[in-house]
Amino acid sequence: MAQVATAVQGFVSLLARLLLAAIFLASAIGNKIPQFKATAAYMESEGVPNPRFALFGAIGLLLIGGLSVISGAWTRIGSMCLFVFVVAATYYFHDFWTFADPIQQQLQTIQFMKNMAIAGGLLALVAFGGGPWSIDGWISRRQTEVEAGVSASRPRVQPKPQQQG
Repeated sequence: MAQVATAVQGFVSLLARLLLAAIFLASAIGNKIPQFKATAAYMESEGVPNPRFALFGAIGLLLIGGLSVISGAWTRIGSMCLFVFVVAATYYFHDFWTFADPIQQQLQTIQFMKNMAIAGGLLALVAFGGGPWSIDGWISRRQTEVEAGVSASRPRVQPKPQQQG
């Protein structure tokens, strides 16, 4: 029964990682890289400081974080990269509190809340890791097997009795 639970957990955590990372990789590869100049100009219009440098950083966070989360390698670090990106992007681009038009304010509130939900999923990955079907999970299992093998094959050393003098 434990093997079935591990398989289900592995599949669900892999699916969750794929779904979370897809939006970030698609954003970097499909938009930010090919539209670098236009994206930097838009960032500047939204008040992002040093937009070209910030865009290079954003692309790095998106690619490193997205690939890390998909593969499950250094999942917690990759998730934190994406979390930093989401928080910064949400602050600069979904600042609903600055809109006077109620329709625009509502649209930006929805985008803000969507990003907060994604941030929550990323924090769950930070807390719980990539799951059993991840590179991190594989490394953890291998370390446990090695430690168990070493301790099982290591002879127990009996403490020497102390001589009383």
